[in-house]
Amino acid sequence: MFGKKKQVSANQNLGVSYWDIVKRQFGKNRVAVWSLYFFYFLVVVAFAADFIANEKPYYCQYKGATYFPLFRGIAVDFGLANWQPEFAQADWVNMEYESAIFPPITYSPTTIDIVNSPFIGPFAAQDIKPGRRKHLIGTDQIGRDVCAGMIHGTRIALMVGVLSMSISSIIGIFLGALSGYYGDERLQVSRGRIILNILFLFFAWFYAFQVRSYAMTDALAEGFMPYIIQWFISIFLFLAIMAIPNVLSIVFKKIPYFGFRIAVPVDIIIMRAIEVINSIPILLLILSLVAVLKKPSITWVMVIIGLTGWTGIAKYVRAELLRVRSLEYIEAAQSLGFSEWRIIFRHALPNSLTPVLITIAFGIASAILVESSLSFLGIGVQAELQTWGKLLSEAREDVSAWWLAVFPGLAIFVTVTIFNLIGEGLTDALDPRLKQ
Repeated sequence: MFGKKKQVSANQNLGVSYWDIVKRQFGKNRVAVWSLYFFYFLVVVAFAADFIANEKPYYCQYKGATYFPLFRGIAVDFGLANWQPEFAQADWVNMEYESAIFPPITYSPTTIDIVNSPFIGPFAAQDIKPGRRKHLIGTDQIGRDVCAGMIHGTRIALMVGVLSMSISSIIGIFLGALSGYYGDERLQVSRGRIILNILFLFFAWFYAFQVRSYAMTDALAEGFMPYIIQWFISIFLFLAIMAIPNVLSIVFKKIPYFGFRIAVPVDIIIMRAIEVINSIPILLLILSLVAVLKKPSITWVMVIIGLTGWTGIAKYVRAELLRVRSLEYIEAAQSLGFSEWRIIFRHALPNSLTPVLITIAFGIASAILVESSLSFLGIGVQAELQTWGKLLSEAREDVSAWWLAVFPGLAIFVTVTIFNLIGEGLTDALDPRLKQ
């Protein structure tokens, strides 16, 4: 089948696939392998954060009825349920349960322990109320448990890194593929299609995002899931509006002036856009974008990092497509009359994504570092949200609160380091000069 990369080596003659070789090569780098295992551990902590550190019990018997408050709380956060009236303003730890099972850490990242504040260290004497457990790595200025903040901050760090790089990957792969495959001469578009798309682009953005900004803001207050649904509605509306000019262009192309096909210099446009973005310091650009937001949120931080971090991926994909587009299987696909989009996404692009994996690994580390920097500066993150960078910034309030500098700083350092080590391992494993 077209698009299947063939590696000329003795291993393939024995029926070993290219990715089997990559896996074996990666396994030889023990540091990279252990870094990958540690990444899996962070993923487990991020997903299970609510079950590790939470003031709500897993299970409780209250006034003769059985409840599962922790699971109910997760459903409420996603907008899938509402609290029962008796738990609307519950003090979870001090309620008179017949029986209850609590998580290992009986604090949420927003739980305030006034008695053990400000800045109670992990080895200092702590006044622990019945039903509570010791603050394992101390408290911050207002008595919030640092360990709970660290655990829930793991979710924020990985979510920012993975989701922002997912956005960057989609944009970078798409634009890089167009730039590398079409160049400046291959893409021929009717004059009417270009004019109509430019005109409708403003209306699509206005009606899909500007008009619906209040609906999206209200959805954000309701929970994460309603907000995501509103985003999908806006994207669908944008694409639906942009489909109109492409349909109208079929009619307009019958007019000689609008039907005349001209070459679109895709490569020049995309490369100049990359140069403009790269000429501006990314952190400064993100700070400028965050400053104009009406309501800062971690979601906007992820989107902004994703929208500014695609340039490296686009350049790698472009370079690969420039090489692949002249190979025999691409020419064979063109001679068989396959559409350009099928050739790009079915045959050319799958064989050009190897360098992208390395870029994504390093990009996740960079995204986590950027988010930590923003949190440290107190920019772009909700006041009630606990992140590693925000915990680290609180150490400035009291130089003797060493635990607020050591533990969040160590978490940022280790996480960024393991992604860099995974990237280096992938660099060696994906080297075309694979060892036998």
